[in-house]
Amino acid sequence: MTTVKEKEMIQEQFKERMNEDELLNCMRCGFCLPACPTYIESGYKESHSPRGRIALMKAVVDGLIEPDEDFERSLNLCLGCVACETVCPSGVNYGHLLEEARDIVSQNKKYSLPTRIVRKTVFDGLFPHPNRMKNVTGLIGFYQRSGIQSIARKIGFLGILPDHLALMEKALPKVATMKELKNRPVHVEPIGKQTHRVAFFSGCLMDSMFMKTNDATIKLLQLAGCEIVIPEDQTCCGALHGHYGEKSGSKDLAKRNIKAFEDLNVDFIITNAGGCGAFLLGYDHMLKDDPEWSQRAKDFTEKIQDVSEILVAVDFHKKVKLELPAQIITYQDSCHLRNVMKTASAPRILLQSIKGADYTEMKDADRCCGSAGIYNIIESEMSMKMLDYKMTQAKNTHAATIVTANPGCLLQMKVGIEKEGLAEKMRGVHIVDLLLEAVKN
Repeated sequence: MTTVKEKEMIQEQFKERMNEDELLNCMRCGFCLPACPTYIESGYKESHSPRGRIALMKAVVDGLIEPDEDFERSLNLCLGCVACETVCPSGVNYGHLLEEARDIVSQNKKYSLPTRIVRKTVFDGLFPHPNRMKNVTGLIGFYQRSGIQSIARKIGFLGILPDHLALMEKALPKVATMKELKNRPVHVEPIGKQTHRVAFFSGCLMDSMFMKTNDATIKLLQLAGCEIVIPEDQTCCGALHGHYGEKSGSKDLAKRNIKAFEDLNVDFIITNAGGCGAFLLGYDHMLKDDPEWSQRAKDFTEKIQDVSEILVAVDFHKKVKLELPAQIITYQDSCHLRNVMKTASAPRILLQSIKGADYTEMKDADRCCGSAGIYNIIESEMSMKMLDYKMTQAKNTHAATIVTANPGCLLQMKVGIEKEGLAEKMRGVHIVDLLLEAVKN
């Protein structure tokens, strides 16, 4: 429970740090309401809408309400999908307001000891350190390959976990060996005539838990004629820090990444995870008031591009034969890839070019699946409501393959497939894995 002193400190920080002009830009028109998943799934509760949350932020700034538990709950229940920004006629930067508000609350309240330990471990001890991420992933790989996983499942040990976590355990990809995790490329030559020199943002989870997808991305870029540089000193994008009230940590990670990429003389910095790409694209805003880093951040963000965009730009789908066994495929948008990076058509162009695959658009493909980083862990009830809706739409397409462009979305859709008992009929796959599977020599 937030103390009186903590509430006073939070309120003072809201007055000092919240952009009041941005808060006033919201005209309360309501265009955001039908775009907001939490507003819909909460039974149209105003405080769980973008318009309602902005009104609450403004009321805290004006001293009309206290930043109490209900206020914090409203902020925490937001997915941060920023679908509201795409329909806002005033161009309100809701995502920036949300991150600032969460940071103020987080930095001015005292968490319980267990929560402090978890946050310290995750935000300071794990994600900023790629080698530690790989070591932890290696333990998961040992669990999968040693037989412990099979035994745990047979004896029903997973039954002690909440249902959504037990399903997530089943949805985890097969992890690479420690030798593979440690032996990563730093420079890769193009196949055929060179089209671009690019840098690849390999990420933390992507280059550990989803290493095979990174390998597929590199292979596709090679086939597209790209010379690829993968800087060893890059680190986590900082999205988890930024979304969950650790803004100073995300700034530190941003500076490390800018420094790692800025002298590589590349045309683009390529990402294959919508959440990471969107956060990287926000470095210029995050560092806009830092005279040493503002221009460097802007130069960095101007080069960010999703892998699907560069593949379409070089006509990869026209130059390389893509073919799969006859099947229906559908696509689930990554919220941040679509809403922040503005990439929606490129993945569909690539998927529709695969011979043998019948592409069927899913209803509300642009609506959040409920993953949202670790939202599906800390807000499981709301997350599962969104997933249930998403799986209804996916089943209506009769697709055998659900394609995504973000690791969190991929895990969430795999959880949905397990939850619906469809593992024998349906699969979830990252778009680059499917494209590489479709490449015919």
